[in-house]
Formats: sequence, structure tokens, C-alpha cells
Amino acid sequence: MNKLLGKRALVTAGAQGIGLAISRQLLAAGCDVFVHYRSSAEGARSLEPVAAQLGRRYAHASGDLTSTEGCDQLVATATAFLGGLDVLINNAGSLVARKSLAEADDDFWAEVMSLNLGSTRRISKAATPHLIAAANTRGGASIVNLSSLAGRKGGHAGSLVYSTAKGAILTFTRSLASELGPQGIRVNALAPGLILGTSFHTTHTTKQSADATIAGIPLGRGGSAEDVARAAVFLASEYDGFITGATLDINGGVYGC
Repeated sequence: MNKLLGKRALVTAGAQGIGLAISRQLLAAGCDVFVHYRSSAEGARSLEPVAAQLGRRYAHASGDLTSTEGCDQLVATATAFLGGLDVLINNAGSLVARKSLAEADDDFWAEVMSLNLGSTRRISKAATPHLIAAANTRGGASIVNLSSLAGRKGGHAGSLVYSTAKGAILTFTRSLASELGPQGIRVNALAPGLILGTSFHTTHTTKQSADATIAGIPLGRGGSAEDVARAAVFLASEYDGFITGATLDINGGVYGC
């Protein structure tokens, strides 16, 4: 039985890299999908024929998730198109730049925190009433937050602010799971390690650093966006399950809880 058939999903930053893979696999799993993007319009449009071939409803919109108004508008637009919301994937975030404690001023801290932790909080807050409605009428609802191995281990040099924000997302996930569980909403997180082929690692990770990381991965390879997407779809399908407040590590065994 396909538990995601006909479910309505919103994916933030869902038009490139990991987000694009998640959006594509949610469509393949039977979801109607609304994709948010900041500047990746081409990626968002690339899913239109995929959705049409699968017979799923699909739309997309650009938006700034660093403001409450932008997040509220995105959720309003998505739920109006979808007719409600069963699944929320909080994928938006970025390292922005590598800076040490000495280099990272107040404005940089605020920028990285707002883009990563803040966007997750704002979108979740705006989406919660719709998810509660789905839980009451459609058997449950599910939130999946994207964190990072950096949030577990502290990250590589220059990722202090990003790692702090991603670590906070793990705590936010556990706390929100406790708060929303009685209302039928499951909240879980993913913590990907080295995921090759994404703009994040293309921009912020040197080949030398990636090779050194791969040398310490038990499975002997870096991950792919599809590896993360499969895990996201699994947790999304747990809208009526018993998994909540959990973090699924996707790193080839380089780090164990």
C-alpha cells in the first residue's frame, strides 16, 4: 500500500540538489507537490513534465524565507493550490560562507541563523494549522527537517555558525515533536554527511577535503541527493506511524549515534 498516494507536500528549496531529488521522489511516491525556490526557476520547471506524466498536481513559487511575511505567503499559496497540507519538508538552508569565530560578526550570525533555523521555524509555524487539520481528517501529518552531520559533529573549519544552526534544528525537531505529537503530527530530521554533486559541496568543499572525508567513510563513497531523498520520503510516509522526534543519519557510517 502506498501511504503517500494523494498526500499534499510542500518542499522548501525544492528545486535544486537534495531538494530537487526529494521533490521528484515525492511525486513518484504519489504526492501532489508544491515546490519553493529562491532562484532555481529552471529546476522548478523541470519537474512540470515529470508531474504531468505521473498524473500529479504540481506547482512552484519563488520566495524569501528569511521573513515571516515571505513564509506566511508561501504557505498560503501552497495550501491554496494543494487544498491543504499533509507533508512539510524543511530543506532550505546554506552555509553561506566559511568564517571562523573571529571573522563571523553579528550580522553574519543573524543571516545564517535566519536562513537555516529561522526559515524552519517560520515555515513550520505557518504550516502547523494546516497540518493539524490534515491530522484530524486524513489520519496524520508529517514534518521532515533537514539538518546535517555538521550539526552532530561540529563541521569542518569555518562552519561554526552553520553547524550551530543545524545542531539547533535537531533540538527544534525533538521539541516540536513533543509539542505537536498530541495533535497527530510527526516531526523528524535528516542529518546528511558528504553528499556529492550538490551546490553546497561544489561551492564550499574542496576536492582534497572531500577525498579525505571519503577515505574515512566505511561504505567507501560519498552520498548522493537520491540517498537523502529516499530517507525523506520514508519519514514523510510516517504521517501515521510511530517514529517522531528522531534523526536519521545518512553518511555511509562515518558517524554513529
